[in-house]
Amino acid sequence: MDWNEIFLLEELLYQNPLSDEKDVRDFKMEGQAAVSFPRNRLRMENKLDPKLGQKSNFVYWCPIEFPDNIAITWDFWPIHEPGLCILFFAAKGIRGEDLFDSGLSVRSGVYDQYHHGDIDAFHVSYFRRKEEEERSFHTCNLRKSYGFHLVSQGGDPIPSVADAKGPYRMKLFKWGCDILFTINDLTVWHWIDDGKTFGKPLTGGKIGFRQMAPLIAEYANLTVYSLSKKQSL
Repeated sequence: MDWNEIFLLEELLYQNPLSDEKDVRDFKMEGQAAVSFPRNRLRMENKLDPKLGQKSNFVYWCPIEFPDNIAITWDFWPIHEPGLCILFFAAKGIRGEDLFDSGLSVRSGVYDQYHHGDIDAFHVSYFRRKEEEERSFHTCNLRKSYGFHLVSQGGDPIPSVADAKGPYRMKLFKWGCDILFTINDLTVWHWIDDGKTFGKPLTGGKIGFRQMAPLIAEYANLTVYSLSKKQSL
């Protein structure tokens, strides 16, 4: 189903072109990564040797605390594979703390810290080209944490780097427990959380971009809108 049949974009809450250093001066890096803007868009790549495994991965957080009922959109270009990308959203401490609360454990990009640490979050993984099975059958996954709950999955329409043109317009819609993900307006999956099977409902919180080494990717035109749902549905 087309997202336009379900949701309405309302107020623009946040807009960031991600075109130069000043646009990300307040972003917070967990792990080690090189951030540059060779094409007037945010490029990220690992600094540490991929042979270090999880230690070579990283997360780059937008500092803004967003409310619930939002649409997140961004442009994406894959530059070098293998690797994969993740968007974290609705991220908070497990007791509702701000994600950057000093009482929370230090995070350094190692994946376990994000799904079995002291935070709650949703994470959508896309452009998954890391393991052999991910390269041979491309999917986009939605997981809910605390825990490592795979709650929804759909085909990834983005081709491998050799054939990728870009930009690919990514859109993530969250209306309470109703979550929908699209790429170039093609619905990848639509999932409704019952708030019980995989833990409590997650509301509000921060968003962040994660990459697995040695992937290189570029991002631009990050926007967040308040969202409403059409009453006719």
